[in-house]
Amino acid sequence: MDLKIALLLGTCSVAGTIFAVLTAVKLSKFWLIIFTMGLTILFTLNKNYKFSWKKITILGLIASFNKGLSAGGYGPVVTGGQLLSGVQTKSTVGITSLAEGLTCFVGLVTYFATVPNLNLKIAPYNLAGAILAVPFAAFTVKITNPERIRLVIGIITLVLGLLTIAKAIQP
Repeated sequence: MDLKIALLLGTCSVAGTIFAVLTAVKLSKFWLIIFTMGLTILFTLNKNYKFSWKKITILGLIASFNKGLSAGGYGPVVTGGQLLSGVQTKSTVGITSLAEGLTCFVGLVTYFATVPNLNLKIAPYNLAGAILAVPFAAFTVKITNPERIRLVIGIITLVLGLLTIAKAIQP
């Protein structure tokens, strides 16, 4: 029995280590965090966390810095981070929308002020999509129970992380 356990753990270790190294070489750590956050949300669906201003502050600083650098990933990180910091499930969606809107606005103004020939061709389409999504998001959150929202957030975050990892490791 001990030999079987050792062989299984050894095999898993080899496969996991090779996958991890190949992923780390080709993928930003940020997207691994999103994937891990999705897994964590799913594995802790019934766990309640104590709210912490310190956690929220660190979350906001890291997510906004990444948003300014890469223009992506803010929503899943902030939503998942709030869930793991003790914020009520339904509140996370509205809080994230408000914070991300402010983050995008400040980022756009800052880029506009510092980059002379900023290409804004797709900006109206992004703005229209963001505005049109608000009532649907609000309605969906209103009619869905918090446990289901948390499950969906966990699944979507996990899938987003997996798709990003798959895209990054494709030759």
